[in-house]
Amino acid sequence: MKLPCRRRFLHLAASAAALPALSGLAWAQAYPSRPVRIVVGYTAGAAADTTARLIGQWLSERLGRPFVIENRPGAATNIATEMVVRAPPDGHTLLLVDSTHAINTAVYNKLNFDFSRDIMPVAKIMSVPNVMVVHPAFPAKTTPEFITYAKANPGKINMASAGNGNVTHLTGELFQMAADVKMVHVPYRGGAPAFTDLIGGQVQVYFPVLAGAAEYIRTGKLQALAVTSAQRSEALPDVPSMGEFLPGFESMAWIGIGVPKGTPKEIVEKLNLEINASFADPRLKARMADLGGTVVPASPAEFGKFLAEEIVRWSKVVQAAGIKPE
Repeated sequence: MKLPCRRRFLHLAASAAALPALSGLAWAQAYPSRPVRIVVGYTAGAAADTTARLIGQWLSERLGRPFVIENRPGAATNIATEMVVRAPPDGHTLLLVDSTHAINTAVYNKLNFDFSRDIMPVAKIMSVPNVMVVHPAFPAKTTPEFITYAKANPGKINMASAGNGNVTHLTGELFQMAADVKMVHVPYRGGAPAFTDLIGGQVQVYFPVLAGAAEYIRTGKLQALAVTSAQRSEALPDVPSMGEFLPGFESMAWIGIGVPKGTPKEIVEKLNLEINASFADPRLKARMADLGGTVVPASPAEFGKFLAEEIVRWSKVVQAAGIKPE
């Protein structure tokens, strides 16, 4: 090959090698080019839905395109997850990811997708403790009193959950293991009917996410015995943490954003940067605090590591409790 031709060949080869990086950068700079969907596996009004709307509004203002919430409840978030898995990996379809997705990997073994493989982590938004609540008329007024009562009445306390395999269910199972008590699990189709029956006396205890229970607690309709975070929650500073009675106990719900596998890393990084920037906004941070949440900035890699750890942790509880899909 003559020298000029060789130089031309090497120049073309170098240009070709740089093309994917340049294309990815240009794609990210033009993103988003149309409205973006944030698919939420819960009904409107749920804590996850509220969080998605707060982040969606922020991203709309920052990126100049509508971020539209699309509620696809059902099958323990699996309907919403499969919709996002099947969507084009171009950053225009996002998934509201939460604790249930980590739990589902252990509960469901015959899905049409693999969450760990098919969803890429983008950003962690916040962590929220669960809270142990009972009706004010319940005989036990503290967690130690509840444990004593449960030991004296094995199998006679009905424990509500927002659904089989839901984080509210798993937190209750974790409590039973830690306290060495036995209760009857009563799953509901969502948090609203669980709260209704707890207030009505059909069930005796529930472990909802703090965001959904805070108003019932503040108005005296329900009594909080403990939050499930390692420390007390700023939202309920007078309520003890479960770890004060059961050392090492911790169960946190959390919320983040994911995208379909294959989404350009430049778009993932752009979304991560903008979501993390929201945590410096005092208005949005205050709204998160109203939900009982603590904002948690993390890179995509850090969020991915956290997801892997959560999957392992909840898998142990699922196996120990013998939880099966309905």
